[in-house]
Amino acid sequence: PVESGATTRRYAIALGGGVVGATLLMVPLLGLRSDLFQAMRLPMFWVKLGFVTVMAVFALPANLRLARPGARLGRLPWGIAAPVGLIWLLAVLVLAQAPAQARPGLLWGQTWSACPLNISLLSVPAFVMLMWAMRGLAPTQSRLAGAAVGLLSGAIGAMAYTLHCPEMSAPFLAVWYVAGVVVPTVAGALLGPRMLRW
Repeated sequence: PVESGATTRRYAIALGGGVVGATLLMVPLLGLRSDLFQAMRLPMFWVKLGFVTVMAVFALPANLRLARPGARLGRLPWGIAAPVGLIWLLAVLVLAQAPAQARPGLLWGQTWSACPLNISLLSVPAFVMLMWAMRGLAPTQSRLAGAAVGLLSGAIGAMAYTLHCPEMSAPFLAVWYVAGVVVPTVAGALLGPRMLRW
């Protein structure tokens, strides 16, 4: 018999290890942004952090459901899509109101080429821990379960990256942060059938 609460404990360990791992990886490799405390006074800092945090909040129950045989996601995909849709909507509004000459800067920022790579890199500790958690349970939809692991890992990596990233514009977040989360999600979907087979 399986102990009561085994799934919750397993995911608590994986989630804690992933968050700590992403943070510990970010600090020596990238460093905290020098004006972090000043940035925390700005609404867009919390929009940026909230956007990826809400994504993680909905991705976690998706992982828990897909770890069980025959479980359905129900309305969870809508919850995962909601923060992405809202940041895209905000990006469109910002671009529409900005002067034409300012739009490229809002979209590309200064770090567009590094952003998805850094988020993907910071997602690795969570990806490893969450794959361990999922593999020890009984997922039957391995590709979807792998994608859910990658999605949650990417959101955790993005959360850690907000403490370093100087970019604050909604168009930048809508494209490059989303791209950074998509990379581990796709990786999870590709690796899921092999890593989660039982």
